[in-house]
Amino acid sequence: MSKQVEFFFDFGSPYTYLAYHELPRIAQARGAQIVWRPILLGGVFQATGNHSPAEIAAKALYSNVDLQRWAKAYGVTFTMNPHFPINTLALMRGAVAMQQRGEAPFQRYLAAMFSAMFEKPRNLNNPAEIGAVLAQAGFDPMECMQAIQDPAVKDALKAATAEAVARGVFGVPTFFVGGEMFWGQDRLHFVDAELA
Repeated sequence: MSKQVEFFFDFGSPYTYLAYHELPRIAQARGAQIVWRPILLGGVFQATGNHSPAEIAAKALYSNVDLQRWAKAYGVTFTMNPHFPINTLALMRGAVAMQQRGEAPFQRYLAAMFSAMFEKPRNLNNPAEIGAVLAQAGFDPMECMQAIQDPAVKDALKAATAEAVARGVFGVPTFFVGGEMFWGQDRLHFVDAELA
């Protein structure tokens, strides 16, 4: 496949969860490859001065309705995590570590973490809960926890986050098709058009 769409993501964003389900359908229809780019949203916010919509009461209230509308439109299950916001540092390091191991473990990890975040919500601020989710997905929790402490994994996440900021990313989900940037799951129709 010559066509590619880069997908900068963090598990902490409910709109990223929606994009996780919808983007593969678009990519498949357009014969495009998804280049998965795990980054740390907290690092992006810190570097850009951006903030979570959850910090603004009126926007948070509206987002709860908006998210349900989009989930219905995409035909996916969505349950707001009652433990939100979640510190995703360990989760995103885990994504980098699993990506380094290959596509199959990476995709299994993505499915497990997105599900535990917004389908059957778990308290992923708790390392024991993360371990339980990993075990249920067929991973060795101790091995995964060791992997996220690997300096190479930490450095890779920092580098990807810095690259995202340098390219203009200020939130997630963010997509790139060639040099064109699209922010937000509600811009996926633009991504689709660009891939076409």
